[in-house]
Amino acid sequence: MGNNGKMVKCKSCGQEIAKSAKVCPHCGAKQKKHVVLGVVLVILGIIALVAAFGNSNSDEPHKVGDVSNSTSGNKTETKAPEEKTVFSVGEKVELNDIIVTLVDVRESTGKDFVTPSDGKVFVICEFEIENNSDKDIAVSSLMSFEAYIDDYSTSISLSGLMSDDKPQLDGSVAAGKKMNGVIGYEADQDWKTIEIRFKADFWSNKEFVFEYSK
Repeated sequence: MGNNGKMVKCKSCGQEIAKSAKVCPHCGAKQKKHVVLGVVLVILGIIALVAAFGNSNSDEPHKVGDVSNSTSGNKTETKAPEEKTVFSVGEKVELNDIIVTLVDVRESTGKDFVTPSDGKVFVICEFEIENNSDKDIAVSSLMSFEAYIDDYSTSISLSGLMSDDKPQLDGSVAAGKKMNGVIGYEADQDWKTIEIRFKADFWSNKEFVFEYSK
């Protein structure tokens, strides 16, 4: 008589039995299934998926939700964070408990003996950095920032920094504290757009990207 199901060996006596058999017909031994291992693998898979989706926002810079007045009563409503990769002046952007805001972008012709080159202007960018993590972060105007004016790479202007009354963005921000300051560049008078990239961690490839157009 032919076998309709797959045959396996009994774990106790070694005789061939049907794979679906719960009890060996030869020795009466119960046949254990690898149910526990399967359940564990399924649970681990679910945990991995939940972690992947749960951390999707925290692993990428994202705009912190705005709080605005509701049209009815005095209640406030929080808007959901927008999914975008380039941010504008005034937007609070969060990554790994660090919140960065490009507060303002302004032109300057300098002051006293600190002036830009002929045909140039200083572009002063003011930032606020809020450290909500549990460790200090280091900010360097030379190492933490990268800028492009009209798509061309540009370097920090020390003269531009000296022309503004606010401090430059250099130093350590303790856990739970904030830093406010400026970084300056020199550009042609007819410049159109500046893009500024900021890294809160020198070793990370994640960065905040802000863009401003005149």
